Amino acid sequence: MSVFSGMSRPMKAAGVALIGVAIIAAVIGGITALGGGDGSNEAGPSGTSTQPGTSGGPSSAPPSTSSSSSATPPSGSTSSSSPPSPSSPPPGQATSSAPGGPGQPGGDQQASNKWVTVRVFNNSTIKGLADRAAEDFRGGGWNVNEVSNYSQGIIPTTTAFYRPGTDEEAAAKQLAQEFGIKAEPRFEGIQSASPGVIVIVTKEYQSGHKGS
Repeated sequence: MSVFSGMSRPMKAAGVALIGVAIIAAVIGGITALGGGDGSNEAGPSGTSTQPGTSGGPSSAPPSTSSSSSATPPSGSTSSSSPPSPSSPPPGQATSSAPGGPGQPGGDQQASNKWVTVRVFNNSTIKGLADRAAEDFRGGGWNVNEVSNYSQGIIPTTTAFYRPGTDEEAAAKQLAQEFGIKAEPRFEGIQSASPGVIVIVTKEYQSGHKGS
């Protein structure tokens, strides 16, 4: 016996329509279910493929850290290179040297004054007085290259004569200070004499005497 038995024709038509709708809904639901399952299956590989990218982020971070840390030592080594110690003399700087002997450059002005030629003359009756004075001067590092007599007049006291404005002036004054004698410009009688400090020794000269 059919489920539509006893129903009127309109009711039967409505029942058939409802059954058709239910079948169509079931078919659509099945298709949707199948489509949803396929979508989830396709989404799985997509999510899985993104996972290495996420895990690759941290793995790429250590090289960046190690590269920055490896860059630090060159920076430190650059700062460790310091300029030469100021205590060491710079290249090319002249070092102090001991004053040279007669005729050689010395380390200061006093030593350089002793390059100047010194000529010693005896103006007394004491034989060999000029020689003794010359030995005293040489012992002090002076460049004595002539010893003789002066008989053109009487000089009051032992004096070192120089030409003003020349290197003889500083040399004569230094020699006079060392040996306790006078230093004066040349007088007319010796103006044209050979260059150099002219020391005329007189009888009061004391051999070996050296002033302060």
